[in-house]
Amino acid sequence: MRRRDFLKKGTAAASIAASGKILRLDAAATAAGHPTPLAKRRLGKTGVDLSIIALGGMLVKDTEQPHANDLVAEAFDRGINYFDVAPSYGNAQERLGPALAPYRKKVFLACKTQERSKSGSAKELDESLRQLRTDHLDLYQFHAVTTKEDVEKIFGPDGAMETFVAAQKAGKVRFIGFSAHSVENALAMMDRFDFDTILFPINFVLFSQANFGPQVIERAKQKGMGILAIKAMAKAQWPAAEREHHPFPKCWYQPAELPDEAALALRWTLSQPITAAVPPGEEKYFRRALEVAARFTPIREDEEKTLMAGARGAEPLFRLATA
Repeated sequence: MRRRDFLKKGTAAASIAASGKILRLDAAATAAGHPTPLAKRRLGKTGVDLSIIALGGMLVKDTEQPHANDLVAEAFDRGINYFDVAPSYGNAQERLGPALAPYRKKVFLACKTQERSKSGSAKELDESLRQLRTDHLDLYQFHAVTTKEDVEKIFGPDGAMETFVAAQKAGKVRFIGFSAHSVENALAMMDRFDFDTILFPINFVLFSQANFGPQVIERAKQKGMGILAIKAMAKAQWPAAEREHHPFPKCWYQPAELPDEAALALRWTLSQPITAAVPPGEEKYFRRALEVAARFTPIREDEEKTLMAGARGAEPLFRLATA
């Protein structure tokens, strides 16, 4: 199905289940006894089609290997072909490598680096390849580009961009992208290089309360880049009293409330001109995301009004530097 079919308003749709019960991945099977396959969308100019949600590496961080294996197998069986991880996610690479090994040739594997130097990024790339048990990454990304200094180091002499270009020529990397938590520096990155993808917060609170993100989407669309979303199911900063003690240790932010607000938040993000979203690393949220993605329909106007009403007063995770 083409992206315009997903974004067309007024499409008849099955309603999102309102139950708070979090189902196992294989429990959302159709009446015919087989799982509903996830839709896919084209990733910019790459020619690659990705499932509309990914399995993010935080999901398998600090899990036992058999459980990581089961999560990856179930996700693959449901149609997820996009997997994303980073060295900064603790032991996630160590868990994901063995779990993904049986499916590696059939999936799109993305990784990242926060190293900004040529030597540091080259070393980290080789270590990621080793831990992930693969000879190449489908997408390698500069991770969490936040400051002007990040941009200057990446593109400066002996900067990490030299590693990325060389790795692509050597066949270690197919596509080059970046993730960012800054509108200004995301725009600066896109001005400096013809990236294949951007991984960016596309979130209802950020858009409505901070005007954070529309500028990035527009620029990426102009350049024909693949747009991947993070923080789709995020809500706000944790209140000070809850920052150290809350029920979601893999979320540094306060997520949207399960089940309904989280579902609407993800549907809102998937209704934007993006390819796919990476759900939170909390298993309950990943499973809710899979339920929503399996029966995705674009968010309706009345649903969007409800969602945005709940955004009022929330403290956005990020703001424009000029705000």
